[in-house]
Amino acid sequence: MKLGEMLVEKRLVTAEQLKEALKEQRKSGEFIGTVLVKMKFLQEKQLLEVLSEQLKIAYIKLKDTNIEPSVVEKVPAKFSWHYKIMPIKLTGNKLTIATADPLQSLNDLKLFLNYEIEPVLASESEITESVRTYYGIGAETVEGIIAKTPKDAKKTEVTEKVEDIAKTAEDASVIKLVNQIILEAYQKRATDIHIEPYRDKMGLRYRIDGILYEASFPAEMRQFFSAIISRIKIMSRLNIVERRLPQDGRAIVQVGKEKLDLRISVIPTRHGEGIVIRILPAKMLFSLEKLGLEAEDLKMIDSFIRKSHGIIFVTGPTGSGKSTTLYTCLSAVKSAANKIITLEDPIEYELEGLSQIQVMPEIGFTFAAGLRSVLRHDPDIIMVGEVRDLETAELAVRVALTGHLIFSTVHTNDAAGGVTRLLNIGIEPFLLASSVEAFIAQRLVRVICSKCKVEDTDSQELKKQIISDIAQFAKLNKRKDVQKMALLKEEDIHLYKGKGCQECNSTGYRDRTAIYEILAANRPVRNLILSKASADEIREEAIKQGMRTLRMAGWKKVIEGITTASEVFRVTQTEE
Repeated sequence: MKLGEMLVEKRLVTAEQLKEALKEQRKSGEFIGTVLVKMKFLQEKQLLEVLSEQLKIAYIKLKDTNIEPSVVEKVPAKFSWHYKIMPIKLTGNKLTIATADPLQSLNDLKLFLNYEIEPVLASESEITESVRTYYGIGAETVEGIIAKTPKDAKKTEVTEKVEDIAKTAEDASVIKLVNQIILEAYQKRATDIHIEPYRDKMGLRYRIDGILYEASFPAEMRQFFSAIISRIKIMSRLNIVERRLPQDGRAIVQVGKEKLDLRISVIPTRHGEGIVIRILPAKMLFSLEKLGLEAEDLKMIDSFIRKSHGIIFVTGPTGSGKSTTLYTCLSAVKSAANKIITLEDPIEYELEGLSQIQVMPEIGFTFAAGLRSVLRHDPDIIMVGEVRDLETAELAVRVALTGHLIFSTVHTNDAAGGVTRLLNIGIEPFLLASSVEAFIAQRLVRVICSKCKVEDTDSQELKKQIISDIAQFAKLNKRKDVQKMALLKEEDIHLYKGKGCQECNSTGYRDRTAIYEILAANRPVRNLILSKASADEIREEAIKQGMRTLRMAGWKKVIEGITTASEVFRVTQTEE
């Protein structure tokens, strides 16, 4: 029985859909099953199951299959990529390979490898992922470069003259290799690419959801390290001759319909130049509702950003999402009636309707100098990227007192620490108390992968600690949601974790969300600022006034099944 007839008989497609697909097949010449999948009349899994039955070929889930490295070595990377196949096992002289197209001819492979070929069916996406995992990024490209390289050149260290490196970097194969590294990072949702040189090898790591992971790549890639660095420098218009000083640049690349803004930083190290590439979408949609704020906190922040004057400080360490929160607040208040100017170092995202300025301390254009200049442009709202010194802090405070709304950041561990940090810089307490509207501390926690989420049955001790922490906190904080959480018993709490799957790269997490600590500068808090109270005193008073701490915000997300206790411990400090 023909494939189309089988599919209709099994009611996987209708006769009309098959007729339409056959008409398309006459134009394209493709396999009818492929046409049906492309036209979304059929899922690839359903097609492979029917093909398995028709051709009497086994259908396997490749992601659940463990493959020995010795088997992978039997098939060169270029063959795997060209034929879209993955070697599975070797039994005697019989090599089992996974393919998504069982009708393609594998005679060339049989002749080249000198093995009997036994095909099994697997989805094309799983084959592509397995080839990347077992062969490494750009393996077939590296093989191609090596094949073109003279044999005596393979044994030499990569210390060619700059001119030769520039020529090598312009070779199509090196361009392709760099593109593959960037594309792989984008597909894995990485925010940063780290390329690092060591004595006899190179390191390639991706930062995904805030954590660095080793990337798989062929060891031979080290031979082309200098060419890779030169290619990235050329992309970002950096000086390829300069190897002694750090350099910063940027490039814009396109992936499908999306443009990516690449921020490149190069530093000289003992064994060569190390590069970090930060990947940012050229355009990004910002929404307060998607930040991870609770309804009550969302309402509070919305009230702060609608004020006509004052300062809102966002605090937290590097990489805690402060910039995203600030851009989201600016997006929320952006309108034709408001003149908004930002002073940034660097400008991370481009927002329409804003005047964004890059500060350059090396030529004397600092945050303080920029702040003086932008006042002549009659702004309603100003964002100052970071308050680093007394001059900037004092100017920001005085500008806020003259009827402007200021957004800024300060590096502290919690919201109350922001007050003492500014007082220590030298700001007068009366100026700070009369200008600041709020300090918002935040951290990013990883979200449990929805595809492999299971209940964590071995978590009794964690439940006890969560209940104990909430009970202690509820003695001071009388918020309704906190008091409700304080009534929970161990049997009421269900903790979850991710087992790890292909969707989340076996990490158990996919994406991140934020937890917040919002210290509103109300009358009792302002009085403590005026009396130069300690951070602990300010923190305790803020809790009494309804502030939920980072740890408590984290426990709420754990109880809701959004994240894990280990993530909360990782990003928050112990609360006394």
